Amino acid sequence: MFRHKGKGRTYTHNLKLASILSGVAGVVNITGVLELHTLTTNVTGHFAFFSEELVLKNYRMAFAYLFYILFFLLGAFISSLVMEWVSKYKPQTSYVIPIFIEISIFSAITISTFLVPKEYSGFSMILSSVLLFAMGLQNALVTRVSQSVVRTTHLTGLFTDLGIELSQLFFYKDRPARIQLNKSIFLKLAIICCFFLGCIIGGFTYAYFELRTLLFPVGLLFFALWYDRILFRYYYLKRKLRNPH
Repeated sequence: MFRHKGKGRTYTHNLKLASILSGVAGVVNITGVLELHTLTTNVTGHFAFFSEELVLKNYRMAFAYLFYILFFLLGAFISSLVMEWVSKYKPQTSYVIPIFIEISIFSAITISTFLVPKEYSGFSMILSSVLLFAMGLQNALVTRVSQSVVRTTHLTGLFTDLGIELSQLFFYKDRPARIQLNKSIFLKLAIICCFFLGCIIGGFTYAYFELRTLLFPVGLLFFALWYDRILFRYYYLKRKLRNPH
């Protein structure tokens, strides 16, 4: 689901990618809200908060929200930069480094709960910035791998596209076009449902583990890498057995 690009990429690849990584985003989203009382998977709301604090002349908080926006942008930039650089040498594994950076961020935050007291004044701001960086990283990764078909960290555009496509059900009569439309609708519904499921699971888990809830996304990301590698080895051996020479 990560390796295939262009014509070799199928609907199933995008569906698997969307399901797992939207679940990751959902867990991160609810963990950020419950622990940090801020949005950590998208920046739309932060523009409103930035404007509000600016009008109220609360410049410290205004720049904090601006900082969050820039960290999301930085995550997307770093992800794309790394993938572009690695793809020149190992195009099939350009996704590995961004995912490992994301795993490292979640793991470091979990470890920090044992080392840094919550009373530390800048702790909340640092964690929010780092989580937004990780989500910018993931969003750029998914966008590039799926060729802009999949988004996993925010739902506004998805609900807009879903509304448009649901309206088209009343007009598409041609069977091939209708099948394609149904697939697109199902993909968006899968992303939305997995994001919500991640939020629900994360919410229940947070009640017991707090920030250590982020170990769940770490597990999902390791599973995604393992599953992708297993499938690659399976199809590689299958082709080799069919064509021994």
